[in-house]
Amino acid sequence: MQVKPIGIIHTPYREARGTPIQTPAGKGVRGWVEVFDEFVPGLKDLCGFERIWLLYWFHRAARGKLNLHVTPFLDKKTHGLFATRAPLRPNLIGISAVRLLSIRRNRLGISDIDILNGTPLLDIKPYIPQFDCFQVSRCGWVRDSSPIAVLADERFAQTMPRTQKCTSGSKTKSTQTFRKGDRTR
Repeated sequence: MQVKPIGIIHTPYREARGTPIQTPAGKGVRGWVEVFDEFVPGLKDLCGFERIWLLYWFHRAARGKLNLHVTPFLDKKTHGLFATRAPLRPNLIGISAVRLLSIRRNRLGISDIDILNGTPLLDIKPYIPQFDCFQVSRCGWVRDSSPIAVLADERFAQTMPRTQKCTSGSKTKSTQTFRKGDRTR
């Protein structure tokens, strides 16, 4: 399996500490997405959507032994990794529903951001309320917790090295190297 970035996300957030932990906490904060030229034709008709899903690589998440029990930003108790939105995951894939403000050539103006600057963009999908918004009767541990934070601290972060190696968890291992500012994929 190989992951190929289609662009770079640009935001005011340079470090994990102080970054909103979900898009509502970043309401009104603006940034932009640079889509690589070869993918620009795929932006046709996207401007008709108010919100879009950005799928991206958590390039600044700490590496090392994967912990399957974590204490999320929204609680003081430990929970199973898959019952949280912690960024340190088996595959470092993040997803955010951001507001689409504009499209000019290969540049998407966005707001309501909870993503670090320089994050590699993996995909864009339209937010479609009929498919993406559900009434629910259960919300797990979140229902009983009182939010203790809306901004991240450093618990899942690492310092930014010049090169990040990203490996897949499949039997056929392939790696993709992301370098800050590097557009070769």
